[in-house]
Amino acid sequence: MPKGILIVQSRPCDPAREDEYNEWYTNTHIPEVCAIPGIVRAQRYKVTEAEFVERNPSAPEYVAIYELDADDLAQPIKELAERAADGRIRMSDVLQLDPPPLLTVYELID
Repeated sequence: MPKGILIVQSRPCDPAREDEYNEWYTNTHIPEVCAIPGIVRAQRYKVTEAEFVERNPSAPEYVAIYELDADDLAQPIKELAERAADGRIRMSDVLQLDPPPLLTVYELID
């Protein structure tokens, strides 16, 4: 059982590029992130309520949930940052960076 989860809320930089964003996220980004020791699985979701997006136009429409299996939950996150900084995780201009994606780590409560 995973010891924690990483929740990443994000959105495409432009609604017209949503298909490109989804292709990059699913086929490039998730495999690269899941190659990090301690990140064992990922699933993505999209908000279902069109009214939510209308009421909250700047809110992220997508969420990725990464399962973490590491004794130190900070270690996979540190490795993620290092790989993103040195190019081992390829970022894309289809990802909205202003504001940046929101990352939150949750620890499993036994």
